[in-house]
Amino acid sequence: MTNILVTGGAGYIGSHACKALAAAGFTPVTFDNLVTGWQDAVKFGPFEQGDLLDRARLDEVFATYKPAAVMHFAALSQVGEAMSQPGRYWTNNVTGSLNLIEAAVAAGCLDFVFSSTCATYGEHDNVVLDEDTPQLPLNAYGASKRAIEDILVDFEAAHGLRHVIFRYFNVAGADPEGEVGEFHRPETHLVPLMLDAIDGKRAALTVFGTDYDTPDGTCIRDYVHVCDLVDAHVLGLGWLREGKGSRVFNLGTGSGFSVRQVIDHSKSVTNREVPYEIGSRRAGDCTKLVSGSVRALQELGWKPERSKLDRMIADAWRWHQNGHYEK
Repeated sequence: MTNILVTGGAGYIGSHACKALAAAGFTPVTFDNLVTGWQDAVKFGPFEQGDLLDRARLDEVFATYKPAAVMHFAALSQVGEAMSQPGRYWTNNVTGSLNLIEAAVAAGCLDFVFSSTCATYGEHDNVVLDEDTPQLPLNAYGASKRAIEDILVDFEAAHGLRHVIFRYFNVAGADPEGEVGEFHRPETHLVPLMLDAIDGKRAALTVFGTDYDTPDGTCIRDYVHVCDLVDAHVLGLGWLREGKGSRVFNLGTGSGFSVRQVIDHSKSVTNREVPYEIGSRRAGDCTKLVSGSVRALQELGWKPERSKLDRMIADAWRWHQNGHYEK
């Protein structure tokens, strides 16, 4: 079968992508340093441990597997940490990605699917974001992802590296079959933090700020089911393999939910109260991020059919109760 190199394939989104690739007839080759990923999540193809900062290791993996394409998820992604340690984000995300891109070109692997982020847009209140919205990132995480997008454009001009860039919004949910799911150490994402609080694994969920300019004062985000998200990546891979040109796609639902709304929905799904406390705003957090995904629908045929909030919470709750990896 055709090999696809999946960086970060032991992480939350990457492991779901590996399952989707295997179901589509590909062999996903996971490349991960296991700093935030879990080897137990690698179930659908070979595993190669390594770091993107190690160019020789990358060259070795390309030579061994001769992948037809790269699907690049590996990155540091915590906004708070990006504000306090920007150098770490520029080094890991940008230098690591440049190594990967150069290794791919050297190996003649010229199809590249990149996991970018809506954080490249920054603050655009009361605007549904589309692919042409100005990119004004507020932190080193978003800025590093924007820089990688620019690198891909330059490498296409110089070397013919074709790319699909996905800028996506808040990812939630888990594999409905329970083979992989969301589990971070430390945990920073709203839904698993909320489920931890419901389950007594933490004293309370912290709601960071209730004074935003939204109907209930809490941040609004566009949530997309992880399985819908990775389906788009498989479609993006198909787009490139069909010889179509490089393209940027937003991935979201066009609907946003506030933190308080997510808490309220969780009560109906789990039949449990969510213990929470109010904290101060986090530096770098935007008020509202909602996606326009018309291009993905029209050009890729992508439909986020699983991305209903109750469905995402229910799938995450099932994984939360039955899953979890251990190092």
